[in-house]
Amino acid sequence: MFQLGDDELSDRLLVRMEEVEDRLRQAVTGADELVDAPMQHLAAAGGKRLRPALTLLTAELGTAGREEVARAAVAVELTHLATLYHDDVMDSAALRRGAPSAHAVWDNSVAILTGDLLFARASQLVASLGAEAVLVHAETFERLCLGQLHETLGPREGEDPIEHYIQVLADKTGSLIAASARYGAVFSGAGEELAAVLEQYGEKVGVAFQLADDVIDLASDSETTGKTPGTDLREGVATMPVLLLQRRAAEGRIDPEGAAVLERLASDLGSDSALRAAVEQLRDHDVLEEARELARQWARDAVAELAPLPEGTVKEALKDFAGLMVDRLA
Repeated sequence: MFQLGDDELSDRLLVRMEEVEDRLRQAVTGADELVDAPMQHLAAAGGKRLRPALTLLTAELGTAGREEVARAAVAVELTHLATLYHDDVMDSAALRRGAPSAHAVWDNSVAILTGDLLFARASQLVASLGAEAVLVHAETFERLCLGQLHETLGPREGEDPIEHYIQVLADKTGSLIAASARYGAVFSGAGEELAAVLEQYGEKVGVAFQLADDVIDLASDSETTGKTPGTDLREGVATMPVLLLQRRAAEGRIDPEGAAVLERLASDLGSDSALRAAVEQLRDHDVLEEARELARQWARDAVAELAPLPEGTVKEALKDFAGLMVDRLA
């Protein structure tokens, strides 16, 4: 796990994350011996565990060691894992976290149903936390689905594509990170006022994280990211660097290199060589730096939401957490 706050806080979080990891392993086993392997597939591949880490961190504003906090932390990670199974099917992604995606190992039906099983396991945990937690989980699940649908359907006529995309990111990524931050405050007894602040912070952190991922997906190789670079491009999903280029073209201020990139993206990217060429062209264009700066701005906006929090180690660690979302851009 990454360092958050001073050594004392970081050590406490590390111990609690080990407990969460143990509970997560238990949660992805025991449904049926036929499905244990696909259920454990992505959990065993690792991951950043950003969402449970954030739940544990925001719980430090109250009584962090409560049993409910640990359950909430596992629930948000199970929910996240479930979305990955579904996303990989929709994106036809070959890799996830450096390993073959579940649908590549088994098939689409197994991957989709495994994601559903993980949602069910998460829902069982959330149900044990009370009616408010169930409502937050249901609202988050709705936003996850709406975000995916809006991404699939694209912007309506007359809707700004960049604003549409930011809303997609807020729904698909920001909503669950917001719920993670909220749960830590609520179940540690830190209070509704702080929970509301942290929810706003979490949503903006989520947008920053995903904008940074858009850049990293193009600027890094599969060994670094654990994913195939440019998968979204092949599927016709315009991520932020492409949207920024398209805006330049619409405003009549695109350079010849940018126009060549858009022409390449409009061609058939079915072959690996064609996709690789498109990714390399985008890597070399200054629009990537514009997208980097946008991610950094969202992280700064997230930190600004923390103003009402009391000064101290936890607040500083939350600032660090937001920074970590975009420090990967270096």
